Amino acid sequence: ETHGISCRIQISVKEVLDTDVVLKLLFHLPVNYPSTLPDISVNSDQLTRAQCMDVKEKLLEQAKQHLSEPMVHDLILWVQQHLKDVIKQSASVCSEKTTLSKGTGDGIWMLLLHLDHMRAKAKYVKTVEKWASDLRLTGRLMFVGKIILILLQGDRSSIKEYLILQKTSKVDVDSSGKKCKEKMMRVLCETEVQSQHKRFQTFEVKEYSALEELQKEFETAGLATLFSEFVPPLLK
Repeated sequence: ETHGISCRIQISVKEVLDTDVVLKLLFHLPVNYPSTLPDISVNSDQLTRAQCMDVKEKLLEQAKQHLSEPMVHDLILWVQQHLKDVIKQSASVCSEKTTLSKGTGDGIWMLLLHLDHMRAKAKYVKTVEKWASDLRLTGRLMFVGKIILILLQGDRSSIKEYLILQKTSKVDVDSSGKKCKEKMMRVLCETEVQSQHKRFQTFEVKEYSALEELQKEFETAGLATLFSEFVPPLLK
C-alpha cells in the first residue's frame, strides 16, 4: 500500500552477438503506477555495466510512451526485439564517452545507510554482499555495538539500484520469523566522492569492538567529517 510492488523477470534474448543473452529485469511499480513510471534495474552476465545502463535508459524512454497504461509486458517485448540494436549503439558511442569522461572525473558516488537491526543476520549479510558484488559497489558493512552502517561507493546509477533493492526486497524476518522488507533503514548521506576521499577497492563486512575503531576506519578513508556529522547522533 505504501511501497508499491516489485517484480523480477528473467528473459533470454536470441541471436545477439551470436549468443543467448540472459537479462535479469527488476521492475519496481510505485503505488500510483501506471500514472507514474516504474523504476527499472537491468543486469546481465553477458553484458557490460555500461550496456546494461543503456538498455535501462532505452526501456525508460519506451515507458514514457506508455504512461498511464500497464507497460511491463510491452517493455519486455520491446527489449527482446531491440536488444541487438541497443548493444550496437552502445558500442559506437563507447569511445566518445571514454574520451569525455577523462576530463570530467569518474563521477563515483558514496552512500551511507543506517539499519536499525538485523534479526536474520547471516542471511541479511549474504544478501548485501551479493547486491554489492552484482552492482560492482565497494565499501563496508559495519557493526559496532548496536549500530549497523552500510557505506557504499560506485556508479551513481548502481547506488540508486542498490537503494531500490534494499527497500523492496524481503531481506530480514519479523518477530514471528516471517520474511519482511527493510522498513527502518535511513539514508544518512548520499554524495559524490571527492578527491580527499579514499576509494575502497573491495566490499567487506567488518565488526568493531569499540566506536574508536570505527572512527579510525572512517579517518583512514578520508571520511572523518562524515563520521563526526552522522555517527555520534546515532548513540543518543
